[in-house]
Amino acid sequence: MAVARRKFLRIRQVGSLLLFLCVSVGGAATIRYSVAEEMESGSFVANVAKDLGLEVGKLAARGARLVSEGNKLHFRLHRKTGDLFVKEKLDRESLCGKADPCVLQFEIVLVEPLQSFRAEVRVFDINDNAPVFLNKEPLLKIPESTPLGSRFPLQSAQDLDVGLNGLQNYTLSSNAYFHLHTRFRSHGPKYAELVLDKPLDREEQPEVNLTITAVDGGSPPKSGSAHIRVVILDVNDHVPQFSRLVYRAQVPEDSANGSLVAAVTATDLDEGTNKEITYSLAQNPEAVLQTFQIDSQTGEIRLRGPLDFETVETYDIDIQATDGGGLSAHSKVLVEVVDVNDNPPEVMVSSVSSPLPEDSPLQTVVALFTIRDRDVRVGGKITCFLRGDLPFAVKPTFRNSYSLVTDKCLDREEVSGYNVTLVAMDTGPPNLSTETVIEVLISDINDNPPIFQEDSYILSVRENNSPAVFIGKVHAEDLDLGENAQVTYSLLPPKSGDLSVFAYISINSDNGKLYALRTMDYEAIQDFQFVVRAIDGGFLSLSSQVTVRVVVLDDNDNRPMILYPLQNGTLPCNDLVPRSAEAGYLVTKVVAVDGDSGQNSWLSYHLLKATDPGLFSVQRQNGEIRTLRQISERDPMMQKLIILVQDHGQPSLSTTASLNILLVDGFSEPYLQFRDPSKQPRKVNPSTKYLVISLAVLSFLFLFSVMVIFIMHIYQKIKYKEKFTVQEHFYDDCNFPNNLVQVRGNGSLSRPCSYEMCSATGTGNSEFRFLKRFMPNFPFPQGTGEVKTGADAALPPDSDRNSSHGLEGHVRTSDDYM
Repeated sequence: MAVARRKFLRIRQVGSLLLFLCVSVGGAATIRYSVAEEMESGSFVANVAKDLGLEVGKLAARGARLVSEGNKLHFRLHRKTGDLFVKEKLDRESLCGKADPCVLQFEIVLVEPLQSFRAEVRVFDINDNAPVFLNKEPLLKIPESTPLGSRFPLQSAQDLDVGLNGLQNYTLSSNAYFHLHTRFRSHGPKYAELVLDKPLDREEQPEVNLTITAVDGGSPPKSGSAHIRVVILDVNDHVPQFSRLVYRAQVPEDSANGSLVAAVTATDLDEGTNKEITYSLAQNPEAVLQTFQIDSQTGEIRLRGPLDFETVETYDIDIQATDGGGLSAHSKVLVEVVDVNDNPPEVMVSSVSSPLPEDSPLQTVVALFTIRDRDVRVGGKITCFLRGDLPFAVKPTFRNSYSLVTDKCLDREEVSGYNVTLVAMDTGPPNLSTETVIEVLISDINDNPPIFQEDSYILSVRENNSPAVFIGKVHAEDLDLGENAQVTYSLLPPKSGDLSVFAYISINSDNGKLYALRTMDYEAIQDFQFVVRAIDGGFLSLSSQVTVRVVVLDDNDNRPMILYPLQNGTLPCNDLVPRSAEAGYLVTKVVAVDGDSGQNSWLSYHLLKATDPGLFSVQRQNGEIRTLRQISERDPMMQKLIILVQDHGQPSLSTTASLNILLVDGFSEPYLQFRDPSKQPRKVNPSTKYLVISLAVLSFLFLFSVMVIFIMHIYQKIKYKEKFTVQEHFYDDCNFPNNLVQVRGNGSLSRPCSYEMCSATGTGNSEFRFLKRFMPNFPFPQGTGEVKTGADAALPPDSDRNSSHGLEGHVRTSDDYM
């Protein structure tokens, strides 16, 4: 039976040296392998890809890597083939000590997508350590009167191997006095006792030398020996007796050095020096001698070194009591180490996905980690939670393994990254916890369109500008990052399809600066608007748009234009004033317009030069010419006035109008005869001819000006009102009207008029009677009420628009002044 067992063990040892694989997937989905210790670096362990059901090359494509629970990784993975190899030679004794089985745990992590598999490799022991006695020459003092059958415990041999490769038996060299008896400890290696078979006689043989050999169960077996020197003492009738055969004690593992563990007592019935007892720690392993000490006089056992329940749970201490005669007795102290919660949980992060896209769906795995607590008996259940209000949650995967997943939607624009504080806490007492910070960065996606800083933009440019002048800029902000935040600007074509705006404006696509492409003319266009679009540089680009209105500012680039009196340089313009006119008599009115707007079109009238400066005055606001005093007989018949019309621009522009005024006594017979063409065929009075021509031309020009101004004002959608009144008073069928032309208070003609001359029939001298008015009946716009000229619109608000009664040109017959 023993031979068959030894053969089986030998076959098992050889098989473990050749490396065998034992894979089993349990309820926890753990892949298990086995390997013998002392395998050389690079030795093949298993094919992981095959065991995971993955094709060759998938491990490399998915970024497979190994993560160890400890600080050191003992294996390496060939990601292309999926083979698992030994990274360095494995020494089971340094890895696990006396623990059996010796299991090395690690994780196989696949990054894309994130997935984790637990794996463990059991390291089998080989017989590479022989039993060793710490004391190579132990000394025993045995009284010669020791009775037969007495037992003397010997030092235990130490064998670092475990199982069958560990210490199995002791053998004793051949002798006549002792035989060897092997005993087992509840904890610790086997130990041997010398059993006395023959009475000792110090006079016959004072000393006995023995050799003890410790043999393990390896194939081939290894052994170690020690030489025992037995000194036979003189007669001592009594040996010390302990109060107990076995002492038991419990000591918390956090007890300080010097703490009392137990106290042993022994008594001796002898007298004198043979009764004096000293205590010692006899034949104990090195770990016991380093941890405990005994008071040789009192028998108190105290701590010498720290205790660690996770390393050693129970100590078996041999106590020896020796009297003064050299007799000794032995007892045992079993010390049970009481576990306390002195180890906080350990958090081991195996993988982190960072940066994390901000559009990651809920329950996306961010990190994988495991938690271990060495205080498995007192620590209780471990709870794991996150500190603070974070969009993440902890989700258990399998035993002691967890995953960090997204629990809420992420927004990089609000928070660009998180320091996730992971707290692992046991139940104590006392409660111990560990905090681990996992940094998770959030990567950007294009989820924010560019936003303009204003809802709409109003820019201004002054007319007569230089081409390509900068007029302003628009700016849009994008909360994204990188290319997703690179904004490009462009002009959108109008919905009407009119692309003329592109001839006026240009935009820099990089910074949104706007430039005027051509010179603006306020008189042609006052404002225009267009739409600017901002688009980002993301893969799926987003855009927004804003309306920009450009207002053209007026420059004073138009001189006032004289509408009346007509300044054509060929036909003089004459106005008739009766000599009977009183002071303040309205002679005529200068009518002028300005193509500019605002202050640039406000006109003022000044008398620049006159034949008699003290006779006439010009109203500054409306251009009315009135007499300053009553006309006398000494005043010349021909009065010439030069009127300066000036706008209020900066700098101001002006023009002049020349006006001839005839002072007449009335249309008497001599005066008419002097002007009658029948009587003077060769010398026609020029004032009458010029008056008719001037009125006809003035009416035509005024009608044309009113039409142009009316169309411009309709385009600008500004309604102006004008009352047209023509007062006609006739004294009789052949008398002149008082007002030849009705003029508004602001200096504009009320409506176009033309006149023809007629004479009374039946008179011998063809007397010139009156100018008969004829006027086509033009329809006027309904609802407007009035049409303002440029001069009227340009008047300042405080000007007196109703103070005048129109331009009155009086042509009267001689009867009117009789």
